[in-house]
Amino acid sequence: MTDNPEIYHVPVMLNESVDGLLCGEGTYVDVTFGGGGHSREILKRLSPDSRLYGFDQDKDAEQNIVEDKRFVFVRSNFRYLKNWMRYYGEDKLSGVIADLGVSSHHFDDEKRGFSFRYDAPLDMRMNNRSGLTAADILQEYDEERLGKMFALYGEIKDATHVATRVVRYRKEHEIKTTSQLIEAVWGTKELTPGMKKDAARLFQAVRIEVNQEMQALREMLDAATELLKEGGRLVVITYHSLEDRMVKNLMKSGNVNGIQEQDFFGRVNTVFGKLAKVQTAGIEEQTINPRSRSAKLRIAVKR
Repeated sequence: MTDNPEIYHVPVMLNESVDGLLCGEGTYVDVTFGGGGHSREILKRLSPDSRLYGFDQDKDAEQNIVEDKRFVFVRSNFRYLKNWMRYYGEDKLSGVIADLGVSSHHFDDEKRGFSFRYDAPLDMRMNNRSGLTAADILQEYDEERLGKMFALYGEIKDATHVATRVVRYRKEHEIKTTSQLIEAVWGTKELTPGMKKDAARLFQAVRIEVNQEMQALREMLDAATELLKEGGRLVVITYHSLEDRMVKNLMKSGNVNGIQEQDFFGRVNTVFGKLAKVQTAGIEEQTINPRSRSAKLRIAVKR
């Protein structure tokens, strides 16, 4: 275990999220264990007979494992939540918490290519044991597929032109490092302050595709909805509009597509009731932890 797990990741809206999660004795799941910040706070408040499972697919997270008999670490993508809960014989969860996005550890790791701040190999895999790297995708996807990726996951307005630049560049040069990706799109390895927001969107799009984040989120949310018992809590912290839209839709309509189902009499079948309005980090937290500025906390209770 690390001496200071917060070096790995500073938990966002810690007290607000844990306050919203706990609803008495039971079984809880932290599907984004990371540095263990939320898990440690949960364990401080958890009863002796309760249990907490922590999911993380990154091997680096294992150094933060909590030594507590009530805690079980699962090295896996949270999309397999249902499978693992079946394995452990858990079918009635009291609460599920997810702090989505990328941990501070990933952005600060110079070797993994998550950030354009460093010239590093384009990997971007949360789980470095499997799947295509960012370099593989940028080299293998055709122009149309790249354009769709940039538009959908980066919400880049000129996504088609960005895809064209990537394809044109790779005909003569490899795109294996972060600086080469920057050069392919902007013709320079040095970003001006005005370019950094666009670069963040570009890197976000590639990262989401590499890790299949939207598909994994959909599967986890569906599993959590099924596994939560009546009165169970779903607590999710989001960082960009794509994932927040899915969470908002689920809590409103019971599915990530936002389609409200009705019974024979036209009554809406609601799965969740809102426990609180969407919350954002306070000014003090935003000052201390800039990553929290884009965070939204949503809490819902299973009917």
